[in-house]
Amino acid sequence: MPATTTLSTGTLPDPARAAGGLTFISTWSTGSPERLRATLDAIAKAWETRPWPHGGLLSYTVYAGADGSTVLHYSQWRDEEAYQDFFAGVGNGRDARNAEIDAAVPGIERLGLNKTRLYRSWGGGQGGESGTVVIGLTDFASPDPEGQRAWSDRAAEALDRDAADNPGPHAAHFHLTLDGKRVVTYAEGGGEGARYRFAYGFVPSKA
Repeated sequence: MPATTTLSTGTLPDPARAAGGLTFISTWSTGSPERLRATLDAIAKAWETRPWPHGGLLSYTVYAGADGSTVLHYSQWRDEEAYQDFFAGVGNGRDARNAEIDAAVPGIERLGLNKTRLYRSWGGGQGGESGTVVIGLTDFASPDPEGQRAWSDRAAEALDRDAADNPGPHAAHFHLTLDGKRVVTYAEGGGEGARYRFAYGFVPSKA
């Protein structure tokens, strides 16, 4: 069976897509605007020149931080089983891609990975800047799945109340980490948190 081609896309991912059971959200620190640009270019080259890594990976999107240093990675997987199959696979391309990126920009710092599932989405906003996402992190002292959901519900209710008077985001998606300790809010178009601008998006040719 021929390998699936990796396609570049200028479209942001749909966090609420029905097939996406697992979302990984992670950040890297590059150290400077120049190194940020070089890192983004290295990521694009590493992905565009290789086949799509696994049928269970639905999309992979990269954003540039407004701080001039941070790279945000947002990847959607069909489910945990698909990711584990990819991770255990021989020749999945992960090490080769990372090695190429690190050779191009030595010293990139991996700041952390949030393995999440989407809990709910809100889409009642009218404003926001196209191509911009804001990532907000809300942490809990100990695993608290009920607290994660309750906090997300309150945040969505607050967005409903404020939508008429505050341009804010036009959509917000509440991702709950699997360890029960964090809510990652992915707000499209604005909001409070770390701001990022779309840089590159990749999907399989059959997406």
